[in-house]
Amino acid sequence: MNLLSRLAQKFRDFRHFGARVWALSAPYFHSEEKWKARGLLAAIVLLNLAAVYMLVLLNDWNRVFYDALQNKNQPVFWTQLGRFTYLAFAFILIAVYRFYLTQLLELRWRAWMTGHYLQRWLTNHAFYQLELARFSGSDKDAASTPDNPDQRIQEDINLFTTYSISLSMGLLNAVVTLLSFVGILWSLSGVFAFSLGGSSYSIPGFMVWMAVLYCAVGSLITHYIGRPQIKLNYQQQRYEADFRHHMVRVREYSESIALDRGETVERAQLDTRFGAVLANYLKLIKKQKNLVWFTSFFGQAAVVFPFIVAAPRFFSGAIQLGELMQISSAFGRVQDSLSWLVDNYSSLAAWRATTDRLTSFEDNITRVAQQGRAQTASNLIANRETPLAGIDSLAAHQLTLQLPTGVTLLSGVSLRAGPGESVLLKGPSGSGKSTLFRALAGIWPFARGQTQLPANAMFIPQRPYFPDGRLRDALAYPQPAAQYSDEALKQALVEALLPQLTSRLDDEDAWTQKLSGGEQQRLAIARVLLKKPSWIFADEATSALDEAAEKTLYEKLLAQVKAMHGSLVSIAHRPAVAAFHGKRWELEKLPPNSPALFHLQESQIQDNR
Repeated sequence: MNLLSRLAQKFRDFRHFGARVWALSAPYFHSEEKWKARGLLAAIVLLNLAAVYMLVLLNDWNRVFYDALQNKNQPVFWTQLGRFTYLAFAFILIAVYRFYLTQLLELRWRAWMTGHYLQRWLTNHAFYQLELARFSGSDKDAASTPDNPDQRIQEDINLFTTYSISLSMGLLNAVVTLLSFVGILWSLSGVFAFSLGGSSYSIPGFMVWMAVLYCAVGSLITHYIGRPQIKLNYQQQRYEADFRHHMVRVREYSESIALDRGETVERAQLDTRFGAVLANYLKLIKKQKNLVWFTSFFGQAAVVFPFIVAAPRFFSGAIQLGELMQISSAFGRVQDSLSWLVDNYSSLAAWRATTDRLTSFEDNITRVAQQGRAQTASNLIANRETPLAGIDSLAAHQLTLQLPTGVTLLSGVSLRAGPGESVLLKGPSGSGKSTLFRALAGIWPFARGQTQLPANAMFIPQRPYFPDGRLRDALAYPQPAAQYSDEALKQALVEALLPQLTSRLDDEDAWTQKLSGGEQQRLAIARVLLKKPSWIFADEATSALDEAAEKTLYEKLLAQVKAMHGSLVSIAHRPAVAAFHGKRWELEKLPPNSPALFHLQESQIQDNR
């Protein structure tokens, strides 16, 4: 009963895995490219069937050709050589176009899946929420959240499409080849007769049964030897991605690391990650070595096995050399078909690991999308995506903010600011000032309540992002630079105290690494001055600037929002910044056992300019 339960569980696991593979595969063949996809797949299937048919013809050619050699029949010998020429040419033609169309389908499928997952990853801030869950949430959330989504989209999709097509077509070939050659082998096998206990027995199609037994035993042993590779392949892809990701971080933060003299620490970190890569890969190749031991023995034994079994009939004169070679060829085809699991187990293990990583990514992307729909449906956060047209004031009602760990920062906060009411948001470090900004922007998933974001608003984050490439694209981001004239771009740079960059609009560089911290903040402000929003939310936007530059730029920002009949909301610690605001929202720490860590206190700033 215990054995039956395990078998039933394995069958349920197999069905579940098959359903997940189908869920990953089916969307492409039902997409806007479905007819091209289905047409390519049908052509590949037909070419695979044609290749099997050519093998059947070549098998028959073997019998005639070797019989001609044994009988020293020269006319038939030359005739069969001529026949082989066009059979071989046809087989080559089929092989070339089968390869080409297979690669074309893999390319198209990968392109569609990559675009599909990029769209879903970048929609509804899924990329941001996945990172929050991974690095800020509980241990359970971090463990269930996919690591390195870039690797899953770039590498795992490529491996999934490649393995899915190659393995499925290989399995199709194996099944069709088996059906095509099992009848041939059955008819050539004759009857195996033997006596046991005074009784005579005969086994028709003896070679077929021997092939089935040989491959069944081989497949079972292969599974038990090779199954640890599934987990090791999964881990290998993760360790490789972690190692690559840390090298990218060293490149991105090269200046900070150099200033801290952190090379030794980073080398140790990289060595640790690469050590994990090597250690896991060593385990993997040891398991692969064990499998190669068996599969090599299995494959070599299969070469002589049919000759050993059929030799008595050949030496007795029951069959000729041509039939012996045809039996060997047919047995080889049947054995190859039945040994599909043995021959492809390493690829199956890698495919299973890749599929598990992609399905995990799919599950988390779907979960984030469902959470977003649930929040929208229950009106937990109103106006999450874009500001509503015509809205000219900032408001929040019964807003509660939590950390990913579940700790409540603010509870039941209500606030409002209208045009001209510039606000300074203050509070100790870690009090949730930036988190409140994220909630107002509609990107913080751990929030309840209602928010109203004014139309035509822009945020300046603590760490502005600049895409690598032309300076004009970094300045206009995320809009296309073509929307702005060179004069407008240069004027924005001059107003942001970056006149030295006006001649470099078409220079391509990694601006985050190229520019100093102060220059990056000024470039972010130049972006705001270029786009002329009505409302500006500045999160420590001038912390890297000297007081004179800070004063000049805040005057420009304040003039900008006044001209557009909006307002300025800032997070800042310097007292001089308060002079540009008329209202203060201050986060003050609550006593222990309170429903939240902080509460928001509103007051007027007396020295408003």
